[in-house]
Amino acid sequence: VQLQASGGGLVQPGGRLRLSCAASGSIFSINAMGWYRQAPGNQRELVATITSGGGANYADSVKGRATISRDNAKKRVYLEMNGLKPEDTAVYFCNMVVRGAFSTDYRDYWGQGTQVTVSS
Repeated sequence: VQLQASGGGLVQPGGRLRLSCAASGSIFSINAMGWYRQAPGNQRELVATITSGGGANYADSVKGRATISRDNAKKRVYLEMNGLKPEDTAVYFCNMVVRGAFSTDYRDYWGQGTQVTVSS
């Protein structure tokens, strides 16, 4: 199972972005999906998660500015953010809790990370 994230880049303060993450490989099912971020010198922190039923949870720092969504058929998770601030600058990682096609257990998988820089 592999996760591939895309959509990062340089964004001006107040701007918006849309991150996408796709899962590939031999997958039986995907439970929760999420986005996390890590700024230089900081620990990785949760940005948003979404359950298999579509229930979303957001970090206080992004509430009202972020929307997480998923496409189960395409095995994708998305993160849209607006009103971007310099403090949103970080490497963003996608995460999925996946049951492989030949497994009976779910485990965490991570994407490679995509850099988001908010600067004028």
